[in-house]
Amino acid sequence: MAQDSAGFSSECQFWMGKLSVWGQASSSETQQDICRHLPQFQEFLRQIYETLKEMDSGTLIERFPTIGQLLAKTCWNPFILAYDESQKILIWCLCCLINKEPQNSGESKLNSWTRGLLSHIFSTFRFDIKEVGLFTQSLGYATADYYPGLLKKMVLALVSELRENHLNGFNTQRRMAPERVRSLSRVCVPLVTLPDFEPLVEALLTYHGHEPQEMLWPEFFDAVNEAFLLKKISLSKSAVTCLWLRHLPSLEKAMLHLFEKPIFSERNSLRRIEGFMKDSLLPEAACHPAIFRVVDEMFRYALLDTDGAPEVLATVQVFTWCFVEALEKENNQLKFALKTYFPYASPSLVMALLQDPKDIPPGLWHQPLKHISEMLRATVEDQTHGSSGGPFESWFLFMHFGGWADMVAEQLLMSEAEPPEALLWLLAFGYSPRDGSQQRAQTMAEVKAVLGRLRKLLRSPTLSARDLQAAAGGSPGGDPPPACGRLIRHFLLSFLLWAPGGHLLAWEVVSLMAQTGELTREVIGFLDQTLYRWDRLGVEAPASRELAGELLTELRTQVQPRRTGDVMGDGVTWDGRPLERRLLCPL
Repeated sequence: MAQDSAGFSSECQFWMGKLSVWGQASSSETQQDICRHLPQFQEFLRQIYETLKEMDSGTLIERFPTIGQLLAKTCWNPFILAYDESQKILIWCLCCLINKEPQNSGESKLNSWTRGLLSHIFSTFRFDIKEVGLFTQSLGYATADYYPGLLKKMVLALVSELRENHLNGFNTQRRMAPERVRSLSRVCVPLVTLPDFEPLVEALLTYHGHEPQEMLWPEFFDAVNEAFLLKKISLSKSAVTCLWLRHLPSLEKAMLHLFEKPIFSERNSLRRIEGFMKDSLLPEAACHPAIFRVVDEMFRYALLDTDGAPEVLATVQVFTWCFVEALEKENNQLKFALKTYFPYASPSLVMALLQDPKDIPPGLWHQPLKHISEMLRATVEDQTHGSSGGPFESWFLFMHFGGWADMVAEQLLMSEAEPPEALLWLLAFGYSPRDGSQQRAQTMAEVKAVLGRLRKLLRSPTLSARDLQAAAGGSPGGDPPPACGRLIRHFLLSFLLWAPGGHLLAWEVVSLMAQTGELTREVIGFLDQTLYRWDRLGVEAPASRELAGELLTELRTQVQPRRTGDVMGDGVTWDGRPLERRLLCPL
């Protein structure tokens, strides 16, 4: 600073005297005196700020012990605070006083005292203060009009400084000190939900310095993330992406919030889950591979923890659909190679799964399905081309793109040709991926036999529930072998939706099939997923849609809502071993 220590001390004493006088009276003479001296006093505050930037706060207070009192008196003077320039300089000074890592109780007390003053400054703008009201009225402003403008100017000044420092890059002479950025983020912790502070919150989230360690306060990330998840603030996609890239716990909490909210209620359709998903911004943020990998890992462990619960599986598929849409909207040419999103998968397999069925004529859907099946089978059964994750990784990748998986049964049921072995294998693998080759071959043979009997019934002029029981190899409410029981039930449901004679028997057969709460939930999930897939593919089947909707509505009124813990229970691992809850630490 330009002055020597003696001169600086003398100025401190002078302004301390002035502040004492100004603080004891609120007359018009006092106001005039403040206005007369304010430019010089603001210049003195700038000198304090420049000194604080260059000198340790403890050393400064030791050499000039009245600095703290001077700043405190200034903070509590409403006439000085009424000027946004004074506001800005005061905040800068106080942020410099906060110790990044307090080493003793004295420094901790100083931090607490400083944060108290900062909170007072910010709260001044939100609540009516009599003296400020008198002052603004004397200027011809209504308090309600003056406060918001003052606060916005202060926030914009800080945002501008952050952006200017961000653009300065490695120009260290003009770059904002990391300690100051960190202090500013800490000050904002209790203020993140105030609408006027949203620009500052966004500026802090998107500000990147050149320090090896994170500059922003961890509590700031926590506060912003919680406010965003609870819809107390609105953030841009870029700000949310920066938040989750810079603070992994916030991303993990966002995923858990998603799990807790939509997927464990039978009354939440996939269309509503899609709304929750898009509203969360997770699919858009996942266009960055680092976020996608974390989200994908948490889905992986959720599936393992629930032993492949249909609710979790459906949510994975909805997320993938939304993610692919976001990827297409972001740009036509991918910024990142597909290998960065699916590092363990064959690029050709990923490209095949990424095809939109809407772009392929329905009569030719069996061709890409056969191609997908051949590549998956080579990966799963050919040891020379095995993937690093084994069958689970192949199945997990396939289940991301559930639209293809759900189309197989319909394609086999409606076709008059001999069922291709590739599609039978794809069905058996999709429904029971843990089976070995021999067990899967047995499932394929049984499914082929059931399929043949159902195809004959499609051409039958009359149908009965007994006919369908016989075609399924037993009663619809019975317990078929675990490897293919669920698959056969889904064949029956598809038959009821597509066969003209099946519409008349639908409710009778479904009532026999859904004799337990678990089976009722399975039927609800199948019908909801079928309607959702038809919507996405633009399938026109008015009678089938109407029937599926009626069955879905009736079944939902009968089932008891399931608690989150009933789905996200202890679960088992892929190989049957107990699995501890690991959703918060998937990596």
